[in-house]
Amino acid sequence: MPQQSQPDRAHPAADGGRSVPVAVISAVDPVLRDALIASLLLDAQDAVALRYELVADSAALRRLIVSSRGVLEDELVDLDHPCHSCAMREDAVPTLERLARTPGIAAILLAPPLSAEPATVCGSLRAHEDGWHLADAAVVLDTETVIHDLLGDDTLAERGLQWLAEDHRAVGEALAAQLEYAPTVVLEGDGAGAGAELIEHLRAPEQQLIEGIYALDARMLLSGRLDHMLALRRRDVRYVEPYGGPTGHGTWTLDLISERPFHPDRLLEQIEAIGAGHLRGRGRFWVPDRPDSICQWDGAGGQVAVGAVWRTRDDLPTTRLVVTGIHPEDRERVRTAFGRALLTEEEWADGLAPWLGCEDRLAPWLGERESAA
Repeated sequence: MPQQSQPDRAHPAADGGRSVPVAVISAVDPVLRDALIASLLLDAQDAVALRYELVADSAALRRLIVSSRGVLEDELVDLDHPCHSCAMREDAVPTLERLARTPGIAAILLAPPLSAEPATVCGSLRAHEDGWHLADAAVVLDTETVIHDLLGDDTLAERGLQWLAEDHRAVGEALAAQLEYAPTVVLEGDGAGAGAELIEHLRAPEQQLIEGIYALDARMLLSGRLDHMLALRRRDVRYVEPYGGPTGHGTWTLDLISERPFHPDRLLEQIEAIGAGHLRGRGRFWVPDRPDSICQWDGAGGQVAVGAVWRTRDDLPTTRLVVTGIHPEDRERVRTAFGRALLTEEEWADGLAPWLGCEDRLAPWLGERESAA
């Protein structure tokens, strides 16, 4: 059993009193998540866990409050709006405030539903910190299953992790969002295997890697302040970077860059070749008939989400996709398809004038031209 530690209570609240640290714990595997929470509760016995579970065929959530001594509360919560951010504002905020005022509670572990994105959870919570503060966010992964979880084609619905009927995400998309946001990454299993190698290609250097759920010390998780903006930058494909990593198990990463845009028609022809298969791909691109838009590419589990998300400023955007995979035959297919989807050198030399007033072939996927934010 790990040695017991006490959370650092040095952070003052806005009114000068104590501020209780809150750490957000994310996962797609309930067993791993609960094992990590149990370890942390044993490590810091004046902490409690606030855990939310989906209720099948219902808009309600199950709210549990757990300590090292057992379950303290177990209630169903009916929500006016069953979405991640609304659930946090409607129930988690008042519950965190109540727990922070409870004598004997020095720290809180917040476990949102398994499919929740921590960026959305933390973004919804941080404006309401009162007597408590976000200290960190951690994601826990199993090295034996992470390749299938991140790169396989299972959907949240197939795993019983779907929040809403309209949520058609792959498990890999949800897990990638958790991995990219969390400052603390906890790996359970073989630290030298293929799963760990994949994580090395996907995590940023500043993300702290902990090998083994029992190696994460509660003080380590609860003594700081969550840098939400840095975590969001890791999720922002405008700033995507290849991290690389070991290749002994065959993991590879491509950094595909061009000043040229994608040709709209050829992008549609090549999108499956670029994004299908056991890949994690992220990045930005643009098309010549909307040079004022930066478009997002976000692919995992054989699914690719694209959209015109940002407006450009003075300069033309650039195209950059970072793609990680595990099968050698996928590498050259992706590289070749990326090149084919770009404007040719001759097309690029003609400038953007030929594209003025042309049909917007990508509107069904990118939205209408004027809708980019």
